[in-house]
Amino acid sequence: MILKGFREKSNKKYFDKLLVNRKISNVSKPIESLGVIVNIDEFSNLEALKSIAKLLNINPSKFQLITFTTSIPNKESEDNLSFSSKDIGWSGKIKNGELDAFLNTNFDALISYYFTDNLDLKMLTALSKADFKIGVLQEEQRQNDLIINVNPDAIEVFKTELLKYLSILKRIKKDE
Repeated sequence: MILKGFREKSNKKYFDKLLVNRKISNVSKPIESLGVIVNIDEFSNLEALKSIAKLLNINPSKFQLITFTTSIPNKESEDNLSFSSKDIGWSGKIKNGELDAFLNTNFDALISYYFTDNLDLKMLTALSKADFKIGVLQEEQRQNDLIINVNPDAIEVFKTELLKYLSILKRIKKDE
């Protein structure tokens, strides 16, 4: 129990360091690759999140979705990568190779769709090499470039607002 507290303090310190050293991209290119981090304990409609990729004309090979759970991840049921806090060690060290590969992918955009204040989820958003980070209203606002304030089950409102703001920012691919 004491080690868990030390691990959390170590990760909090590392998370703060990540946010201080964060480089914000000024490039306004269309989004061609998309990653999504979702807390499956809060929101289980993964098809609704996958439909965002279709709305943005993202090639399915350039779309990845990972799920976080506070329980033991069910490896058999999904074609999405599932992880838990056991996959993150001291000072943000990632213990899961697939999760590490996801975080090191240079996505054009990353959507962080979680609502609880969970250090592990925030750490993954901060560790991601994504160019443009999109999230829902959270306590820590420094980790996202675009924040959309919606209720957890208001995914259609989220999609509408996302399209509106990405159009304004000229981040949507034009149909050819």
